[in-house]
Amino acid sequence: MTSPFPGRRDERPEPGPATTAARRRRETTWVWTRLRAAPAAALLTAVLVFVSVLLATALPRALDRGADQALREFLHAAGPGPTSLYASAKSRPAMASQQDLEASLGILRARTGGAFRIAGSGPVYGAQGVKPRALANKELAVLDELPPQINLLFLPQAGAHARLVEGRWPGGRAEGPVPVALSKSAADTLKAEVGTVLKPADTLSAPITAEVVGLYTVDDPSDAFWTDLNCATRACYPNNGGWLASALVGPDALDRLAPWGGGSADFWRLPVDTTPLRADRLPDVTREISAYVAGPTSTALSHESGRVDLRITSDLPRLFGEFRTQQQAAAPLAAIGPAGVAGVALVVFGLAAGLGGDRRRAELLLLRARGGSRAGIVRRLLAEGALTVLPASALGAAPALALLPTPRLGAALCAALAVTLVALLAFPVRAFALLSAPREPAPRRRLVAELLVVAATVAAVAEARRRGVAPAGAGLDPLLVAAPLLIALSGALLLARVQPLVVRALAVAGARRAGVVGFLGLARAARGPAGRARPSVLPLIALLLAVTTGGFGAAVLTGVDAARARVARAEAGGDVQVVAPAGQSVPPEFARAAGALPGVRTSLGVWIDGEAAVVDAGGVATPVTVVVAEPEAYAELARTVGRGGFDAALLGGAVEASAPVPALVSGDLSGRAPEGGHRVRLRDGRDLRVKPVAVVDGTPARPGVAAATIVLPAGPVTARAPQAANATHWFAVGRADTDRVRELLRTSAPGSADRYLVHTSAEVSARLDSSPLQHAAGRLFLASLAGAAGFALLAVLLGLVRAAPERGALLARLRTMGLRPRQGIALVLTEALPQVLAAAVGGILTAAVAVRVLGVSVDLSALVGAAVPTGLRLTAAPVLVPALGMALLAALAVLAEAAVSGRRQIITELRAGDQR
Repeated sequence: MTSPFPGRRDERPEPGPATTAARRRRETTWVWTRLRAAPAAALLTAVLVFVSVLLATALPRALDRGADQALREFLHAAGPGPTSLYASAKSRPAMASQQDLEASLGILRARTGGAFRIAGSGPVYGAQGVKPRALANKELAVLDELPPQINLLFLPQAGAHARLVEGRWPGGRAEGPVPVALSKSAADTLKAEVGTVLKPADTLSAPITAEVVGLYTVDDPSDAFWTDLNCATRACYPNNGGWLASALVGPDALDRLAPWGGGSADFWRLPVDTTPLRADRLPDVTREISAYVAGPTSTALSHESGRVDLRITSDLPRLFGEFRTQQQAAAPLAAIGPAGVAGVALVVFGLAAGLGGDRRRAELLLLRARGGSRAGIVRRLLAEGALTVLPASALGAAPALALLPTPRLGAALCAALAVTLVALLAFPVRAFALLSAPREPAPRRRLVAELLVVAATVAAVAEARRRGVAPAGAGLDPLLVAAPLLIALSGALLLARVQPLVVRALAVAGARRAGVVGFLGLARAARGPAGRARPSVLPLIALLLAVTTGGFGAAVLTGVDAARARVARAEAGGDVQVVAPAGQSVPPEFARAAGALPGVRTSLGVWIDGEAAVVDAGGVATPVTVVVAEPEAYAELARTVGRGGFDAALLGGAVEASAPVPALVSGDLSGRAPEGGHRVRLRDGRDLRVKPVAVVDGTPARPGVAAATIVLPAGPVTARAPQAANATHWFAVGRADTDRVRELLRTSAPGSADRYLVHTSAEVSARLDSSPLQHAAGRLFLASLAGAAGFALLAVLLGLVRAAPERGALLARLRTMGLRPRQGIALVLTEALPQVLAAAVGGILTAAVAVRVLGVSVDLSALVGAAVPTGLRLTAAPVLVPALGMALLAALAVLAEAAVSGRRQIITELRAGDQR
């Protein structure tokens, strides 16, 4: 009989070309025959490879697209102003003309177009006076008893973004008043009209007047053209009081900007097109823009334009730096999930290879016995796998490349190639091990390997705790990604040694009870398939990797949300804060109505004097902030915000008129109290004697203020200083409707409601939560968690399928002895569920350990958007939810497998008999 393999080298001569061709034909025929003999196994392998390669190819491209989209959203949220290049220089009186401005603009634009380009909206250029000028017109509106101010502005492109509603556009007059055009909104606010002559109030500069010759309205106030030119669209309210408006002049009045504004300056704003920017090329763009702003390009522009005082500024380098910081902070969160998926998928391929090896063990040994060499058999298995794996890999990579377009291909192709090689080599490597000479069991070798894993875990955790993880500017820290996986792996190895002992003890206890199902199921759960000493550790590793990475990542997300909520409350001074304008108070009717809104737990009015002082015996005054509030409500506010907490009883109780007022003081005042207490002088000159009763670390009423603080009870203080009864601030704790609060404020303070400041923790939290990078990392983590859960369930099912032949034979024998179908399902569940439950408990413990030992070194500040203390808090929900969810899904999968395949296995065994 002819052997299917060529003879071994020591028995036959070296084959010639004809022999080699014949061998290849036989191998090809054998491969196709083998695939036709097991189409279901080939199809399942192809599906597994397809899904794995699809995920592996899509992940890098999704990361690239997510980073690019996050960069665009980040820059778009910053607005057109910060994403523009600003150039300015003193006007040249001898050359003042629109043509000179356009010539300089051409020189500025010529140096763009490399790593960045100008946005399609185009540049904005013009000239303006250096300072606005106050007006002496009595008929114009005043604000805060201050006259309005007008700044002259030349915008040659204004006509394309505004339309004239009355009069004419300025121009055509060289003498007399300067013709100007005002926005209709500004004219209505200032009570100016066409024909109004604007007369400066001061006489320090050259005598000059301006005449309003036209009124215009802008087409779109939010148009990027009007960025940083808001006073040209409406009257503004500057910090120094009084209305401020910009009036447009014509090109004939360029030489009159300097006399009006005490000098004039030309300006150019070049908006950078942020759409084509890519996160991976950000360093190149940063270098080029930095050179444009303050580098060799800037120097060259000064020489080429002839403007030695040309100054270029931009916020883009700062924005790019902030984005890089956020990207580095979100990188660990974005990497933990995919690393968990990769680890679980690797276990699944190992289980699939083990299942294939068990099913084809007899076939492989027969081929070996008939003269096949290990190399020849492995070569045929590689050819067999290539016919399944390579097409499935190509089909998996194609949709990922097509549906997620990005200019970068290298990372995606490398990931797809790595998964393809693992899928292609897993079974041949397993077959090579089966065909190798059998070795004696070496428990010490396994013990040494497990100890090495534990040692690596301890070293990674110790190093992470020593120096911290993901330091600022260091990018992705491998420790933060590898440490949770190592903890999960060590936990799985430990659990694989403990679980059989516990299950055996339960089986011994079950043997004493009536019924055989519990004992048999637990006895089989305590050992592996084919009579092995212990169950396979691979399903445990898969489950614990999924649960641990899921729990740790969920703890990071929960920690970020909790820290952001604390920061938001601290910055807002509670959940809602209303600040009255200077010299005014919060209306009492508003405080009563707002405090009665649904969701408000606690509300209080607070009187704050930021100009008070502590006066010592020598008359030296130390500035302090005095806070007067009702003790009970203020204590609740301090406890909720987490700053300045105290026992309300310290400020409670009656105080005699001649006795010092009990006070809470900040630490810098605690050691300087004289025997009779502090003498506090309020803003109006009234003195109060206060006695410190406790030291606090600040006050929620003045978030972010580190000045010396004194907190006083409202009752005794208002009796001695009646003005303290008029609250300057109002605070609330609870889920109050912000829109309803503002509506009540407009009702209670008509005409001045816009001057009240309203701060809410929800708005602060939304501002901090505006990072697109964090959102992208969170979505990627959740998707990775779902993928890890799917692969972990597949690992459980593969473990069940691997033991299915032996279990089917047992169920068939027991069926002949009277075992009922329900008892058969119960037997399968009793055999499989101990590993699932052990994995759930082990996953909870390993996730808790990972959060506990690694969390102390995790800095969430960049993810939160504000400085927060380093460390993660161990809470139950982030750890329990992934573990219990995974346990439930695994239990349902086991139940479905038992119900679907159990009866079929029994029928097959009863028909064919036991062939093992």
